[in-house]
Amino acid sequence: MLNVSIQRANAIAVLEPVGALTQDDFIHAASIIDPYMQANGYLNGILIFSKDFPGWESFSAMASHMEFIKEHHQFVSRIAIVTDSVLGNFASLLSGHFVHSEIKWFNYDDIDSAQLWLLTN
Repeated sequence: MLNVSIQRANAIAVLEPVGALTQDDFIHAASIIDPYMQANGYLNGILIFSKDFPGWESFSAMASHMEFIKEHHQFVSRIAIVTDSVLGNFASLLSGHFVHSEIKWFNYDDIDSAQLWLLTN
């Protein structure tokens, strides 16, 4: 499951994975994020907040994740990955070569710094 919310005052989308990610999780995320972006034109950032990276339920789920990134990265200047998983740092390093957004990894307990970073474009 992927909990998705938008901090409207800050124009930040918050994604909180709980358990293995599914194909429907990314359809759900787009159904919340896309209307906001159409109405407002942008997001200051996306904050991904999870103690551990839960992985994907299937290859289809991973492909949906990649498609979601492909369709949204050019509209978001920064992505904060807030996790204690070593995959967070790896993802921030690797993704930087494939997406427009600036990506930065933060320790799970450092969510306040992540939000501040997202707001200081």
